[in-house]
Amino acid sequence: MALLALAAAFSVAGWKTAHRPPASDFAVVAQQVSAAAGMPRPTSASGLPQTQRSPDGSFQFNAQFVSSLPGQAVHAASLVELRDGRLRAVWFSGSREGAGDVAIKTSIMDAASLRWGDETTLFDRQQLQRGLWRYVKKLGNPVIARMPDESLMLWMVNVSVGGWAGSAISWARSTDEGATWSAPRRLVTSPFLNISTLVKGAPVFYQDGHIGLPVYHEFVTKFAEILQITPQGQVLDKTRIPGSQESLQPVLLISSAAKAQVYMRSGRATTVMASATGDGGRTWAATTPTAWPNPDSALAGVVTTAGQQWLALNPDPKNRKTLALLQTRSAGAFDGTRPWVVESSPMPEKPLSAIDYERLLGNELKARGASDTEAQAYVASAKRQLCGTASCLQEFSYPYLLQSRDGYLHLVYTWHRSRIKHIRLDPLQVRQPDAATPATSHAASTLH
Repeated sequence: MALLALAAAFSVAGWKTAHRPPASDFAVVAQQVSAAAGMPRPTSASGLPQTQRSPDGSFQFNAQFVSSLPGQAVHAASLVELRDGRLRAVWFSGSREGAGDVAIKTSIMDAASLRWGDETTLFDRQQLQRGLWRYVKKLGNPVIARMPDESLMLWMVNVSVGGWAGSAISWARSTDEGATWSAPRRLVTSPFLNISTLVKGAPVFYQDGHIGLPVYHEFVTKFAEILQITPQGQVLDKTRIPGSQESLQPVLLISSAAKAQVYMRSGRATTVMASATGDGGRTWAATTPTAWPNPDSALAGVVTTAGQQWLALNPDPKNRKTLALLQTRSAGAFDGTRPWVVESSPMPEKPLSAIDYERLLGNELKARGASDTEAQAYVASAKRQLCGTASCLQEFSYPYLLQSRDGYLHLVYTWHRSRIKHIRLDPLQVRQPDAATPATSHAASTLH
């Protein structure tokens, strides 16, 4: 009976492959070169948070913390713009990554003040279990996005047995800007065990209304795939990025209806890996390394309405102490570009003692409004995850990028595993001359 069931499953899968609909080209973001040129600049008179300079002094941005609950381990944020101009962020939070108390959290940013509200819970493990009618051991990596029909979609990674290599993807839909959500459903990516599919990157869309969801596998080997999904959550097709062994968490950037690039985290902690398509994603070139190092850390990307492509990444080959943005023209190469460093350790070459670590984190937390008690709880969470017996690690990681309708670029990322941080910057601002930062110097030496 088992062999008959297996043969039947193979037959059904083969029939679906042979009768799948013709692939559609990518839907392209409309090019509006002047869209951001006249956007309002942040000023203290408008009540916005104070504008600050980048570590090298060459550009400016606004920075705010998103998550508000002290003492938690937080990670893997993503963003969507609401119809009224506010932003909604989602991330996972709990006592530690993979713990049973981890939940998907959310907060909303007021568009006028750039202030983030208190965080609330979207989904926890028990809600997911009830909706899926199956045991859920842990959950993580929420990705939120707006669909062509204006609804919001939320994808989440969940595990029933084993570690992250045993993951599956669940999804839910909202038609009221995230105030309420449908019951979660499983994304069936395989007719067999339906495990080892994870999500981290933003979706793209095809001209026929279908969704392109970049995903990755971690069971036995690692590789990247692009799923083609209907708005109703049915997987129509999937395409593996050739040669992407040990590459994961793909980021997809669309250049035209036919052309796109994919950039991937290196599971071997070597360099950012890349591939490209010239036929709407029907086929992809073999994966090749870029000139940018990757310390086995996630990337993010976005294509702006001005035709720019942006990547967010950790540019150091060994750690996540620096977070930077790279910018190039549409379909251009990121190799050799000058990084926009948004955050870096003031002492990148020196391991921090627990006392120095407490002082460094506590000073910024208090400067941004945390009380002494809250700062102690945030620092305790960071130390629990990033400190050893002799020293502590600094980490700015897991970025996610979004351009809002007013033209500003928004970056959210994990700050020392204890808070989610938000950066807003004008992507068309003119950069000032700067002294070389450690990240800039390293990149230059790597590329020559």
